[in-house]
Amino acid sequence: MPRFNPWWSGREDPHLKRWRQQNVRWIPRWIDRLSLKPFSLNFILGPRLVGKTTGIKLLIDRLLREVDSRKILYVSCEVFPEYTMLSKILLKYLEAMERRREPIYIFLDEVTALKDWWKAVKPLIDAGVLEDTVVTVTGSSTLKVRGDVELFPGRRGEGVVVEAMPLTFPEYVSVHGLHEPELYPGKVEELFARYLSTGGFPPSINEHPYSEILSAYIGEIVRFGRSLEVAKEVLSALISASPSPMSYRSLAAKTSGYSYKVVQNYIEFFRDLYLVGVAYLKQGGKILYRREKKFFFRDPLLLHLFSDWTGTPSLESALYEQVVQEHLYRKYNEIYYYKNAYEIDVIADGLRIEVKAGKPHRRYPRRVQVVDKDQLPFFLLKIGEYSSGSNLP
Repeated sequence: MPRFNPWWSGREDPHLKRWRQQNVRWIPRWIDRLSLKPFSLNFILGPRLVGKTTGIKLLIDRLLREVDSRKILYVSCEVFPEYTMLSKILLKYLEAMERRREPIYIFLDEVTALKDWWKAVKPLIDAGVLEDTVVTVTGSSTLKVRGDVELFPGRRGEGVVVEAMPLTFPEYVSVHGLHEPELYPGKVEELFARYLSTGGFPPSINEHPYSEILSAYIGEIVRFGRSLEVAKEVLSALISASPSPMSYRSLAAKTSGYSYKVVQNYIEFFRDLYLVGVAYLKQGGKILYRREKKFFFRDPLLLHLFSDWTGTPSLESALYEQVVQEHLYRKYNEIYYYKNAYEIDVIADGLRIEVKAGKPHRRYPRRVQVVDKDQLPFFLLKIGEYSSGSNLP
C-alpha cells in the first residue's frame, strides 16, 4: 500500500504531478459536496475519463494540510483479482489505526473493476468498525447500471452521492480564465466554438486523443455483454432522428430489424452510462411518458464521437439543441418539450426555449424564448451561473 499512498513517506503523488503539468486544469467543485463527517459512505458516479480519480487526489491533498498522512488510505481496486484481498487490506489498515481516535479517511477508487467489492465494505459497516471513518467510493457508470449504491440501505451515514460530469460551457469558460465573459464577447464565441468540438472532458480539453474517450465508452458496452453491432445501430438511429421526437418503435424501424424492446433496453443502458438523456413530452401540465421522446447526448464531444463511430452524420441544429437540453437538465434535473400547433424544444422550470441554427422563420408566443446560434453561448452563460471548477494558473 505505501506505493499507492506516497504521502505516507512525504513523496509527491504522481497523479497530481501529471495534473499540474496540464495546460488547463481545475479543482472540481463536486469534491466540496462530499461529506467528511464520520461515519460517511460517499459515492462518486460518472463516466470514465471525467476526472474522478483526479478529484479525490485533490481532496486528499487538501486533507493532508490538516490530517496525519497515515489516516488517509487510497486503494485502487483495479489491482485486486478478488474482493477478499481488499477485505484483508482494509482489516489490516484498520487494525493499525485502532488506537487513533481521530477520523480516518479511506478512498476506494474504481471499485467497479472488482467483482463483489461491496462484500469487503458492508460487513465492516454492520460490525461498527467504520464508526470513526469516512469512506469514499468512486466508480464508473457501472455503479449506476448495477445499482451498487442501493446495496447499502441505511448504511451510508452522513454520506452523499455525487455525479462527476464533463464541464458545462460556463465551467469551460471559467477554467480557461475568463471570469467576466460579458466583457469579452469575441473570446466567448471563440471558446464556444472550441467547446462544441472538445466537449467538457479533461483529456479532450487538454488535446489528448479523442479516441481514448470513445474507447472508454465502447469498453463499458462490452463489459456488460452488450452487442457492439446493436449498440451501433441504436445510436445511429438516435443520431439520424435528432432533433425530432421519436418513439422506441420508430427508432426500431431505423434498425435492421431489432424490436422496440431491444431498442428501449439499449437506450436505458446508454442513459446509465451517462451517454444520452431523455426529454419527455409535456402538455397542459401533464407529462406524457409513453409518447415520443427527444434524446440528447450528454456532451457535445459524445455526439461527434458516436456520429463518426456509427458513420451517421448529425445535424447542426441537433448539436445546438442538445447542448441546451443538457445544460438545462444539469440545472433543473428534468426537462421536457412541447408539441401541438407549434413545437417548443426545451421546457425546464419556467423556461420555454426554442433553439434555432439560424434566424426563426415564424413568430412564437411571447413567453417562448427563441435562441439562435449567435445568441447561444451567451444564453448558456446566463442560465449556467454555477460552476463545478475553479481555474488555476
